[in-house]
Amino acid sequence: MTRPLVFATRNRGKLVELRQLLRGVEVLDVAEAEARCGRAIPEVEEDAATFAGNAIKKAREVSAVTGLPSLADDSGLEVDALAGAPGVFSARYAGAGADDAANNAKLLAALAGVARRTARFRAVLAFADARGPLGTEVLTADGVCEGVILEAPRGTGGFGYDPLFELPSGQTMAELDHATKGTLSHRGRAMRAIEPRLRAYLQQLAEQ
Repeated sequence: MTRPLVFATRNRGKLVELRQLLRGVEVLDVAEAEARCGRAIPEVEEDAATFAGNAIKKAREVSAVTGLPSLADDSGLEVDALAGAPGVFSARYAGAGADDAANNAKLLAALAGVARRTARFRAVLAFADARGPLGTEVLTADGVCEGVILEAPRGTGGFGYDPLFELPSGQTMAELDHATKGTLSHRGRAMRAIEPRLRAYLQQLAEQ
């Protein structure tokens, strides 16, 4: 039996996506991992300048606290007309503690009157096992999804900037079902890139 892994996020939307993508592996959320290891997991400050830096930091710190393999992601929206913003600040674009509605409103205001609205979602996944064979090594993978930013939200699913992000198919991320989103999304693409190495590693642990 493979060991569980901790997905180092408190974002329920991301957790649902990962469990859909990584079927057959026991994925613990932060609260479940805290109960399993009997310790509180402190909030990891996302102060790196890149998605990779933040993902690696979160994976390492959560694995060190829980003693379990940990998978972390950092992801966000890069808008060409805004020189790649909001980027690593996507979750707090409208300020610390901002919700999705506030972030979306700020994005629309920043793009008011802008014709070139090309953008992409980018995700980096990092996998660490501080007390296992990986030691200080971290496995990483990234994924990108291209699209454009609409002038008004459309769709009721997803989270974050999904209602504003239109894919080449003409649908927004918020109009996709979970399975389709898992196929097309930046996080889904990063997951498929890292999945073979991740599963092989967990299987190796199970056989020891």
